[in-house]
Amino acid sequence: MLRLFDTAIGDLAEIVPVIPGKFSMYVCGPTVYDLAHLGHGRYALVFDVLRRYLEWRGLKVRHVSNITDVDDKILERAEVEHRSPFEVASEFEAKWFSTMDQLGVLKPHLVPHATEYVEQMIGLIESLFKADAAYIGDDGIYFDSAKVADYGLLARQSLDSLKAGARIAEKGFKRSPMDFVLWKFSDGSSWSWDSPWGPGRPGWHTECVVMSVDLLGEQFDLHGGGLDLSFPHHENERAQAVVMDYKFARHWVHNGFVMVGNDKMSKSLGNFTTLDELLLDTDPRAYRLLVLQSHYRSPLEVNAQTLSEASRALMRLDFTQERVTGLGVDLKGSNLDETELAAFTQSMDDDLDTASATARLFELRSSVNQLLDEGRITEAVRTYVTMEHLFAALGLNLSGPPASEVPPNVLELLEQRAVARTDGNYVLSDSIRQELLDFGYVVEDTFGGQKIKKVR
Repeated sequence: MLRLFDTAIGDLAEIVPVIPGKFSMYVCGPTVYDLAHLGHGRYALVFDVLRRYLEWRGLKVRHVSNITDVDDKILERAEVEHRSPFEVASEFEAKWFSTMDQLGVLKPHLVPHATEYVEQMIGLIESLFKADAAYIGDDGIYFDSAKVADYGLLARQSLDSLKAGARIAEKGFKRSPMDFVLWKFSDGSSWSWDSPWGPGRPGWHTECVVMSVDLLGEQFDLHGGGLDLSFPHHENERAQAVVMDYKFARHWVHNGFVMVGNDKMSKSLGNFTTLDELLLDTDPRAYRLLVLQSHYRSPLEVNAQTLSEASRALMRLDFTQERVTGLGVDLKGSNLDETELAAFTQSMDDDLDTASATARLFELRSSVNQLLDEGRITEAVRTYVTMEHLFAALGLNLSGPPASEVPPNVLELLEQRAVARTDGNYVLSDSIRQELLDFGYVVEDTFGGQKIKKVR
């Protein structure tokens, strides 16, 4: 049985679907005001892998992920660029899905937009007023966090502890530093909607409550996103659901940060690399492989070295793939290795341990080559087909750029040079570069690893 770390309980939980044979998951999507960075790519890949694995296990998954297309950052960009907020949101939503396609991320079954749910958000706020959990402040309508006894659950802290680390906003807008805005007042001259309290726009924390309940019901299996969303965003969603007596998300799952040195990658820190920049000179599969080779809850360091190592690993996979397909045998007629299927399932059921599962699949790759060297073709094909099948369950396609365009001796030199650079042996690295040039190949070092080009 699949077990995942549930932030709400601070421990592993057995994942038993609300409806047998089905699985409902809501994953917070992007705020579309700019290009996505590597941290956004990680959460998209993590939950793509979870969905793929659940479907591989035979569950019928209903995957919902929203688009936040009403936000102050969208408005700010629109004003600077003299465009409408809708134009800004449409542009970056299109770029988001284009980038996700390149990464091989499956599109969610349903993609609700915040602007489509403003009326329902107003209805929810009215209900929160009736429950005495909302009040009118100077600049908007706020949620009264004191109405939720266990507020702070997803932060793994008590309300008193959270208050001690916060402060009340200037001008006395809020009763408590933990209260959050449900509706922002505006003068009606800028981006706004009519409401019983005057023109304004919804706060961020309200949209996912109404969208998830509308599309998945008052109880669903899993709510997910990056660790930075656990508090305050997901906690504030949960607080509204508690007041409304919704059972809401059965489990809360969060992935770890992408790190730059000792800091998490974020736009607020200005230390981010966009996915578009990465994909300019990196095989998209390399980033997926890098994500797979780390545990989803662990910090992930993405730099030239880790991407180069992932690219080299892909090169080895591609070489094996070409070696097998070059045999001209019918791969579809081969049975899968049940022992390996069971081992894969065991790793994945253990808190989605893709690192362990992927390591074993690379051991299978070595076995394929050894079996081929020994002339044991039938066993080699069976092992390869099993490996290919399980990589596909993780969303990693083994049919990459044709390795046969580069001779094996050149590929070997390229890998030796990568090792030399990793070890800091730049004398050897330069020597191999010249040797490659003698064979008619120019090598270029990029953020995504080495790129080779035939020049004669």
